[in-house]
Parts: sequence; C-alpha cells; structure tokens
Amino acid sequence: MSPRWPGAVALVLASSTGGVGQHVRSVARGLTAAGVAVLVCGPAATEEQFAFTGVGARFVPVEIPATPTPADARAVVALRRTLATVAVDVVHAHGLRAGLVAVLARPAVPLVVTWHNAVLAGGLRGRLSRLAERTVARSVRVGLGASADLVERARALGAADARLAPVAAPTLPAPRRRRAAVRAEFGVVGAQPLVLSVGRLHPQKRYDVLVDAAARWRTRTPSPVVVVAGSGPAYLPVAARISAARAPVTLLGHRDDVADLLAGADVAVVTSDWEARQLFAQEALRAGVPLVATEVGGLPDLVGDAALLVPAGDVDAVDTAVRSLLDDPALRADLAARGRARAGTWPTEQDTVADLAALYAELVPAPARRGADPAAGTPSTGRR
Repeated sequence: MSPRWPGAVALVLASSTGGVGQHVRSVARGLTAAGVAVLVCGPAATEEQFAFTGVGARFVPVEIPATPTPADARAVVALRRTLATVAVDVVHAHGLRAGLVAVLARPAVPLVVTWHNAVLAGGLRGRLSRLAERTVARSVRVGLGASADLVERARALGAADARLAPVAAPTLPAPRRRRAAVRAEFGVVGAQPLVLSVGRLHPQKRYDVLVDAAARWRTRTPSPVVVVAGSGPAYLPVAARISAARAPVTLLGHRDDVADLLAGADVAVVTSDWEARQLFAQEALRAGVPLVATEVGGLPDLVGDAALLVPAGDVDAVDTAVRSLLDDPALRADLAARGRARAGTWPTEQDTVADLAALYAELVPAPARRGADPAAGTPSTGRR
C-alpha cells in the first residue's frame, strides 16, 4: 500500500491474548510499512506477546485490564500523559475497555473506536458495560464495528458515524510439520478423526458445549480425538468438565502452531455464544478444514454456505453436525472447497490497512507535526 496518509496514529488496546492483539499487530505492521508513524498503548503483557515494536511501532505501556478495576483511573492518566507528550493525529482504540479509557483521556485529536465484541455479561457488570458502551458511542468521532450487528449496536447507542470495518485474520505461515507428525503428537492412530478448536478459554466460547458433545463420541468407532488450543480464565472449569464427563478432549494451552494443527485436523469447531469475524473460523476455511460453527453475530455473514451452522448452546446440534462430517467424506470435501472459495472473497490484511489509512486521511487530511514523532525520540518500551 502506498503511503497515502503521512500522519501519526495511536493504537490503544486493553489486555488481550488473542484476536484483538493480533489485529492491532497486523494494523501496526501495515501502517508502518505504508509510512504512517504508529504508537501502540496497552498493557506491557501485550507487547511481550505480540511484539508491536518488532513491526516498527513504538510502544508505551498503559495498563488497561480486561475488566473494570480501580486501576482504570491510572490508565486514563497514563494515556493522557502519553498523548500530551507524543504527537499523534488520530487515536484509534480497539475494544470497549480501551475505548472507554481513550474517551476519558480526552484526546485533542479525532477518536476512532472499533467494537470487536458484544456485551454478553448480565447483572451489575453487564449494566456497567452497557453504560460504558453508550458513553463511548456518543463520544467517538467514528465508531467501527467488526460485524454488521456491532455497527447497528453502535448506531443505536448514539454513534453519529458508525461503519463496518471487517477484521481480517492475519495469514498463517505454511505448516512446518507434516499431517502425520501433527496427528502422532496427539496419539491419533489410523483413521481416527482429529477435531480441533482454537480460542481463548472464556465462558463466551462455550467449550462446555463442545466437551458435552465430545463425551458422546467415545462410543464411535474409531473415536475422535478432540484438542482445544488456547488459554484463559475458564481453564479450570473446562478441565473439570472434561474430567467429569470423561470426554476425549485435551486442552493444549497457548499454541503458536495453529497452521500445523489445522494441517492435522479433520473437522474444526466453534461453539461460541457470539463472535464477530472469529479468527479461527477464517483460518479453518482458508486451510480447507470443514467447519461447524454457531449461527451467531457475524459468523453467518462470514462463512455463508461454506460451514455447517448450529444454534448456540445446543449440544445435540453440535453432536449431529460433527457426526455428519465424520460420516461423510464427500461432505467434508465439499465444505473444504467451499471454505477456500469463500475465504477468497474476504478483505485481506492489506485491504483493512488501506481502509483505515483512508479513514484517517478523511479525518485529518493534512497532518501537522506538533512534537516528537511516535517512531522517534524516546526509545520504545519492549523488545524488538
């Protein structure tokens, strides 16, 4: 992409171990390659995991936790101080938590916020989150939604300008291991199927549904091996459910070899209560792995007829859909071909970056330097 907008942007994110962090890294990489000066503000742990400085951005730690805490006030002060000392032309926050901190920091430049997730929590936490949503929606210059339902949500909450901004999954590297080697790691023998799910271990992902369905597959011949790659706060409850149900499910923890795992898999499964453009769903279709996914959020628009869609929370439906794929090689081959074709219609990472650069140019057509460049001056915090 040519450097159509020679300005400076601050990308803000809260605690992340998955999709949002990967997206911010992808955007930072693309913008810096296009000549944009990029500052990333987020928890120090995100720099350790995603290495924003490794793609040319400057990083300043601003500790924004995944859930509201009294430390939020310190995050607001830290972000306000950073924005007062480093010249940027646009602030772009990713996610509701980062968006609220950015709103309260009151940047002197246009604020863009991307909605990556819906508010699903109930009770007091849910009420506070919905209040935060409304505050952010009414304060931003532009609200972006990763799926159409998020755009409608931002608009309904009072966003003056709400637009769709699909989040492209970063392209996976080629598998480093052969299919047989990947399957051997998990003790998959002969014609045994390998069923794969990848995602954060969080209640939203509803791994309890996958575990309960997998428990029924013990009696199949051959019985599937089910593996889940990801880490998160629901590890102990999911592990306990696996044990209680005697389900053939192995929790792998965080993995950097998703391309390898997909090369060894026969079926991919997403059981979430809600998703926008889930990265694993995109990765599975690109890799030609037949996908079973819940019919929620942005997933139907994402996959079209290239996956088997099931209702959220329905163990019977997940069980039936996976069995139908395991029993029908022709159906698996058809979905694999449909998946690759569908993936070819999606926006690329380059498209995403180009759209964002165009948005920034719309908001600030002629960037003016007011101080130190985010990519120069004080050394970056984090590794390179």
